Amino acid sequence: MIKTFRGMLPGVQGGSAGSVNTIVLHTNNGKTGYKIHNLELIQKSPGAANCEGLVIVWKTTPTAAQITATTIDFSDNTILAVAFYSANTTSQSYPEDMTVIFDKDIVNQDIYLTYIDVSTVNDDMNYYLELEQISLDLNESTVATLQSLRNG
Repeated sequence: MIKTFRGMLPGVQGGSAGSVNTIVLHTNNGKTGYKIHNLELIQKSPGAANCEGLVIVWKTTPTAAQITATTIDFSDNTILAVAFYSANTTSQSYPEDMTVIFDKDIVNQDIYLTYIDVSTVNDDMNYYLELEQISLDLNESTVATLQSLRNG
């Protein structure tokens, strides 16, 4: 079964750059797992504002430094996905572009989406996330939960 989530990540939150949204996935028994099936982005004001937006999906609550970071390190095992969206008001010369990379890891705890507009225009970013729901047996549930705890 595919579950979908959509929302908007603010370009500026509380006067500081970067924002974070929580996708609540945890259950009492941990026997429901999820893996990313698709991730799409589009800025709030396409064609009206330039944008170079970085969205990262995390397995654990990101730190303030991770929320505002404009660099990516795939050796960080708390990263599930990365998406970079760029668009320009002169789209006939500089068309919209998006790069999405995600891992096939299965999680059974909450995940977190962070966004920062690296071009500092701070246009909000819309996201559409598809997660494949997977039933986990006791061993798989234990492994997924322990990996989440170890990463946190």
